[in-house]
Amino acid sequence: MVESGGTSSSLPGSSSANLQSQAIGISQPPLSGRGTPNWKTDLIASAADTSAAIHGCRGPWLKCKTATLSPRSVKIEQLNLKHLEPVFGNLLLTDITADGIADYQTARKAEGAAPKTINLEFGTLRAILRKNRSWADIQPDVKMLNCEDEVGVALTQYEETALLNGCIASRSRSLYAAVVIALGTCMRHNEIRLLHWKQVDFARGELQVGKSKTASGSNRVIRMSPRVRSVLEFWAARFPNRKPNHYVFPRERYGGGGRNNVFGFAGGVAYDIDPTQPIGDWKEAWEAAKIRAGVTCRFHDLRHTGCTRMLEKGVPLSVVADIMGWSASTMAKMAKRYGHIGNQARQEAIDKLSSATTWDAEGAQIWAQLETEQLGKVQ
Repeated sequence: MVESGGTSSSLPGSSSANLQSQAIGISQPPLSGRGTPNWKTDLIASAADTSAAIHGCRGPWLKCKTATLSPRSVKIEQLNLKHLEPVFGNLLLTDITADGIADYQTARKAEGAAPKTINLEFGTLRAILRKNRSWADIQPDVKMLNCEDEVGVALTQYEETALLNGCIASRSRSLYAAVVIALGTCMRHNEIRLLHWKQVDFARGELQVGKSKTASGSNRVIRMSPRVRSVLEFWAARFPNRKPNHYVFPRERYGGGGRNNVFGFAGGVAYDIDPTQPIGDWKEAWEAAKIRAGVTCRFHDLRHTGCTRMLEKGVPLSVVADIMGWSASTMAKMAKRYGHIGNQARQEAIDKLSSATTWDAEGAQIWAQLETEQLGKVQ
């Protein structure tokens, strides 16, 4: 009933359904039509068809994120949505509960998804809920899954040799060069893949990293080892018409069979080369090379291997952090992660500390004698 000078408190326009529909971007029916008996049922039904939580919000949300995320990150968000939509797609934002999220986490674990992957998917859902002001109410009851930090694999010299031989036999003529650079500079996969010739300075013997995963890693300068320099010079000779803005590893296709050369590159004959576009990835070639070599590792483990070797040789952590592109806050975390460094390095550190300390053998003997005498008195 409508009171004099006001509106009824039971008017549908003041109900929680109005807030739900606003959250997911559903336009409200005209005020005159809200009094009909089925208006609320029709509204929720239409929401389930076209403008439900994820379905209705994914477009605007992805458009907003595309402006700030890298193309690879956008693809990850799109993949996350593919897993989320079958479960949450037809729910109003306010119908998404902590229990529902917990059930989703359990179901994805049963499917074999890793905790880190599930957390990434949950992060996408959380971001959409936050953007639409629907996260705060359930936040206290939602928990992320525990993830153990992956401990990288440091390759032995034997494994490195076997892996490089496997790369030489690859159809991808650039795989060998990319792996050598990763081992010799500790650069990330995408830092190598997106490298331009203008970032390679043969005169100075330096590589300058472009945009990196972190602000600390972007634009850092890395010295080239003799092996890295030799391979890059050989690779550069294959592109006599290269320009500074061309990619070091251009997009290309392969066909037929090649022959061995100075550094290998025995793969197929490259054609349809576009130096203005970077190579997509080395995934298939990399997996095949590992099988040939009998080595199990990730591409990122090449970076891990280089880092481990520097630390084992006694390179200060601050210098390693500069080469790796770590931020100051990351150094402490990485110091724990690289705790697998060999006992020899630890022993050498203690030996150096010992050599810098004056050893008073006579004083130590006197101390031991006094302690022995005190022990006799106590007994």
